[in-house]
Amino acid sequence: MDDTRTPVIAAGGGRAARRVLRYVSRSITAMPRWLDPTAECRVLHRMAYLYGTAVVGLATLVSALVQGLWAPTNVTMLYLLAVLIVALQWGRGPAILAATLSVAAFDFFFVPPAFTFAVANTQYLVTFAALLSVGLVVSTLASRAREQAETARSREGYISALHALSAELATASDVDTILAQVSRHIAATSAQNVAIFLPKGNALEPALSTPGFPLGANERAVAEWVFRSGRPAGFGTDAVPASAALYLPLKTAQQIVGVLAVQPSAPTMPFSPEQARLLDAFASQAALAIERARLAEEARRGDIARETERLQAALLNSISHDLRTPLASITGALTSLADDAAPRDEWMRHELIQNAKEEADRLNHLVGNLLDMNRLEAGALRLRLEPGDVEDLIGAALAQLGDSVQHRAIRVRVEPNLPLVPIDFALVTQALVNVVDNAVKYSPTGAAIDISAARTGDEVQIRVEDRGPGIPPADLTRVFDKFYRTQHSGQDTGVGLGLAISHGIVQAHGGRIWAANRPEGGAMVAFALPLQRSPDEPAGRHTAE
Repeated sequence: MDDTRTPVIAAGGGRAARRVLRYVSRSITAMPRWLDPTAECRVLHRMAYLYGTAVVGLATLVSALVQGLWAPTNVTMLYLLAVLIVALQWGRGPAILAATLSVAAFDFFFVPPAFTFAVANTQYLVTFAALLSVGLVVSTLASRAREQAETARSREGYISALHALSAELATASDVDTILAQVSRHIAATSAQNVAIFLPKGNALEPALSTPGFPLGANERAVAEWVFRSGRPAGFGTDAVPASAALYLPLKTAQQIVGVLAVQPSAPTMPFSPEQARLLDAFASQAALAIERARLAEEARRGDIARETERLQAALLNSISHDLRTPLASITGALTSLADDAAPRDEWMRHELIQNAKEEADRLNHLVGNLLDMNRLEAGALRLRLEPGDVEDLIGAALAQLGDSVQHRAIRVRVEPNLPLVPIDFALVTQALVNVVDNAVKYSPTGAAIDISAARTGDEVQIRVEDRGPGIPPADLTRVFDKFYRTQHSGQDTGVGLGLAISHGIVQAHGGRIWAANRPEGGAMVAFALPLQRSPDEPAGRHTAE
């Protein structure tokens, strides 16, 4: 009786197995659409399924080699191991396929009758169901762990990219550097074309764009809309989805400073949620950095404006004082001479006239310094270089100083056989006059002033040394600034342009000028002029020694 029922059972078992396989096959076809909607089901999906099939084939081959040595339960464990490997390596979909193929292969090759899907013993159906269920559970758990690990790695990469961008933007001081860093980081993270639009006047212009980014009229219009509305638009959004790029507003708490446009690598593949969040973070960082750079630039302009106002106020105060003093002396002398009750003594008349002349010379010197400084700042200074004798230069400077050094002990030492120096004789004479005049102002009446000239290497150095109070150490590098004057009680320091003009003249000759204190007391101001100067040599430099 048992023998007559066995074929029926086998036939029924075979039909049941085939129905299970057909159901699982249909489920496999549908599962990737709802079970794993991530990019893993879209990229290289067919290859992953082929690899999963190959692993099951390899497990079948190994099972066939050890068929006589292993029990059927061990064979099922080998198939479970294959399913686990596929799940860890290629994800959930290929693992489900591997689990189904494992059941089919186990039934076809190792369950009697062999090489057919018929089942002689219905107890194997329980084995098939258990193998398939365990395989599905194992594949689900393993693939979920794999997905979580991939998500963690992806998130770590995004955080690292955002941290690197934040670190670079923290040190960026201008908008161009900020734009270049943002573009480079986005391109390195997602390998996409990037453009950044910033307002310029009443229009929105591309301040930076990679070579492959489309800058047509339609794309510009989308950027304009995003800038005005403050909402994202373009590829992957509800607003203008046909655009070639995704447009994000560069928004801060106060305003919208621009628009970031990112073109995806594949025209048909939208950005993943992680990529979208990273781009939003990049846009926020870029907006804050651009706003900070602009605020810093406005602060610098404000500082410059305040410093300009301060210098103008100092100039007006100094000039008004220095102009009023000689004008008052000249006016007083002329008024006394014109007065009918003025003394008729010739000596007194001569003193009044001499005083008026000296004050007029002083006034002329002050106005000349102002005009010279204006020429230097306007770049209107033109050199007429000719070979000049240093001894003649010193003599001409002392002659221009005239009465101011008439009663001073001026000691001149010039190294013998000094070569001629290519200079604009009139301008360098003026520079030396200003240096010597500065020494006269700060020296006691009976103290000597030394002027020396010597060759040092490929330049000639001229030094002027006084025996006055010296220069405060903090002022050694500032005495050549416009309108800067050291504060010494009882000294007539003038408007503070003499050394600044000398500095500009020496620089124009490709030389250098510096100040120092003498060890034995007093100050030394020196400048060096090159013996030869190439036509393309840059202007001189201001150094302290």
